Amino acid sequence: MNLNRRHFLATGALAVPALTAGSSVARAQPESESKGPPLTRTGADVLAAKGWAPLSGRKLGVLSNPTGVLASGDHIVDSMVAAGVRPRAAFGPEHGFRGSAQAGGSEGDYTDPRTGVPVYDAYGADATKLAGMFTKAGVDTVVFDIADVGARFYTYIWSLYTAMVAAAKVGAAIVVLDRPNPLGGRAAGPMLNPAFASGVGRKPIVQQHGMTVGELARFFAAEFLPAEGVTPGRLEIVEVRDWRRDQLFDRTGLTWVPPSPNMPTPDTALVYPGTGMFEGTVFSEGRGTTRPFEIIGAPGLDWRWREKLGELRLPGVKFREAYFVPTFGKFVNEPCGGVQVTITDPRAFDAIRTAVTMFVTAKQVHPDKFKWRPDNFLDKLSGSDRLRTMIDKGAGPDEIVGSWQAELAEFDRKRRRHLIYR
Repeated sequence: MNLNRRHFLATGALAVPALTAGSSVARAQPESESKGPPLTRTGADVLAAKGWAPLSGRKLGVLSNPTGVLASGDHIVDSMVAAGVRPRAAFGPEHGFRGSAQAGGSEGDYTDPRTGVPVYDAYGADATKLAGMFTKAGVDTVVFDIADVGARFYTYIWSLYTAMVAAAKVGAAIVVLDRPNPLGGRAAGPMLNPAFASGVGRKPIVQQHGMTVGELARFFAAEFLPAEGVTPGRLEIVEVRDWRRDQLFDRTGLTWVPPSPNMPTPDTALVYPGTGMFEGTVFSEGRGTTRPFEIIGAPGLDWRWREKLGELRLPGVKFREAYFVPTFGKFVNEPCGGVQVTITDPRAFDAIRTAVTMFVTAKQVHPDKFKWRPDNFLDKLSGSDRLRTMIDKGAGPDEIVGSWQAELAEFDRKRRRHLIYR
């Protein structure tokens, strides 16, 4: 399989601000170089405009995937090599460095055919193993550039965390090329209980964290790394330009690059912090359809679920009765019924409350069909067994969402000193 993927891949001077844990940072100010609406510039584009000179002379390792792309469409590693700033290695997360693997997969170790840069498979590696890769590659600086989608259970932020711990172990610096959070800056949802930590949530943050990866890196360095028994190393954030916390992705002017095969559009990202939890049920979360995480259902469901949801008039969303046949994932080649989730007002839409309401109503309308996965994977996704047990006891959406408001408020307070953007 790796050989096939490799064949596919083969054919197919301002200073960077250095930030350490606990340091202060001036809040980013909106910049505009044109008379039209500001075009957001990623941290990668900021450095590329300088010919990558701030990284020149360093022994670079790059942890990235296809979202590590410039406005020109060039990948950052391709751009670095063309500019004469050649990384010693690249490290691929889930789905791989060039992104050819499906969910739960990676590309293995290989030499990138385009650049000749050695690629290490970092997916699933713990900090000790990743530190060994850094040592083998001989890097003294790890550049992180991966677009997040803003949900705790999306694994790339934990790739960042693992890289930060590993870098601290070997004395390497971390440079985060920051990108906008496509969901904006609002935090929502329950906090992870550390007893339920896993690969889809390693540390206690809320389900929709409302932070950029650069802000999360600052948060991780101050709040979590000391408990790992390591001294946080040098952390540098190359900030986004012309982005505000109230901006969703469609206001940035950036081109959407799917950060994983089942995240095809910005709308997918908007629903994902909520409907992503359907992976913890026996229902299909829409994998194997053209609208993953927007189409939800199972064999035997009928119009009554959509009818019930429509009666509730949830803000910012409407539901369409939908029938579909997944090509992979759950219920391959089986006719399914369910709903399609369509966002009508992104600013009014609450992904997590919507998904909780979908759970509650599905259990009411189709009690014989709606079940949790036998391994209780929902508990890892939602961060505890609270959501599952409350629904099983008959709690309604308001009671459930109200149960985590105090911890959400505490997280919101704690994160403020680590935020960069207004």
